Amino acid sequence: MRRPASLTLRLSLLFGVAAAVVFSVFGWFIEDSIKRHFAAEDVSELEVVAQAVEKALFADLSRGDLASLERRFDDILVGHHGASLHITDPSGRTIYTSPGPDLSELALMSARNADDGLARSWSDGRHTFRVLTRHLRDNRPSTGRAYTIAVAVPIDYHLRFLDGFRYTLWLMIASGMAITSLMGWVAVRQGHAPLHNIIAQIRRISANELNTRLSPDTVPRELTDLAVSFNEMLGRMEEAFLRLSNFSADIAHELRTPVTSLMTQTQVALSQTRSLDEYREILYSNIEEYERMAQMIGDMLFLAQADHGLCKPNNAEVDLAGEVRTLFDYYEAWAEERGVILTLEGDAKASGDRLMLRRALNNLLANAIRHTPAGGTVWVRLDQVKNGEIYIEMKNPGSDIAPQHFQKLFDRFYRVDPSRQESGAGLGLAIVKSIIDTHGGKIEVTSRGGFTRFRITLPNPPGSAS
Repeated sequence: MRRPASLTLRLSLLFGVAAAVVFSVFGWFIEDSIKRHFAAEDVSELEVVAQAVEKALFADLSRGDLASLERRFDDILVGHHGASLHITDPSGRTIYTSPGPDLSELALMSARNADDGLARSWSDGRHTFRVLTRHLRDNRPSTGRAYTIAVAVPIDYHLRFLDGFRYTLWLMIASGMAITSLMGWVAVRQGHAPLHNIIAQIRRISANELNTRLSPDTVPRELTDLAVSFNEMLGRMEEAFLRLSNFSADIAHELRTPVTSLMTQTQVALSQTRSLDEYREILYSNIEEYERMAQMIGDMLFLAQADHGLCKPNNAEVDLAGEVRTLFDYYEAWAEERGVILTLEGDAKASGDRLMLRRALNNLLANAIRHTPAGGTVWVRLDQVKNGEIYIEMKNPGSDIAPQHFQKLFDRFYRVDPSRQESGAGLGLAIVKSIIDTHGGKIEVTSRGGFTRFRITLPNPPGSAS
């Protein structure tokens, strides 16, 4: 895949293109304005000559003095540098022609085409002229004759000036485009200086400096959102890195305890000769530690899979009331031993993975029984509203949980009372939250008035049972 061009190059090219368009338009406008100016000056001069010729023609022809008329035409042309004149009568006979280019063909063509007052450029092969042809008619009844005049002025000087001006103008335009592009490149480089400063700051950030933040007040306004977003990303990374570090430390701590216990028991067992029953008792004790380690490793593997989206629920209709009753039967002996009463209210059916939802309910119920004092009751309430949402509420009496623990209650290896180890490895609630998140639901906890309440909200997709 081709790498995109740099921003500096792209902006410099845009500057160059914009300069080319603007300068070209202005150059064309200036050149066209000068052309029009010269053309207007030439036509004005031709009009003056034509008007003087018309006045002299009708004034002197009536007297029939052609010699005087020719001298009058010569005098008219004297005041106009290089002007030429040709006059013909209706029959095509030349009345007057001045030295210079032969305008007879133009006069004859104008008479045939009946065009009047038309100024055009014309060349005799050596020089270029601007020519004005006009038909003059004597409206006096005594004469009533018509004449055709052709007046020409050379425009070689104008054309040479325009050629030189055009060359200079477009050379300046090309130079201006190049200079503008170069200045645009310099300006863009300077304008990107704050961005380069940000890049330099980002490069200095390492895993040990995730607390570094960019100052949005010291960057241009256009980069403020970038700095804020980067700071937010750093905050999330710092939090995730801290959780990962704590998670690694917690894993090491949790695994060290059973491993140390196993090593101690084994060393004690090997320190002296023991009976078969004593060895059997030590092995049973070791099995309990192995089971605890296997359970913890399984839980950690499940959480790792859930974090990477590998736990895809097999959606099916789940009878939540039936699952809760099954768990009640399973924990009945333990609950009676602790003097805890189990109560179920309501009924609901959800769409989800039956084994995953049972595991979540199992962890919540075991946690509730463990923290309920003797003589207390664990209530499980199921409710399904009209929009299909399902509510699972599990409430048990016991000591209130301080609000500062709510945010971390579902973190891995987190315990409200770290000194208590009988509550397990601290992964149960983290697994519950992962399962509920996988099903698109949410879980909330409240603790006040001597009661702790977990409330789960599950969406019920269209088409599932109500």
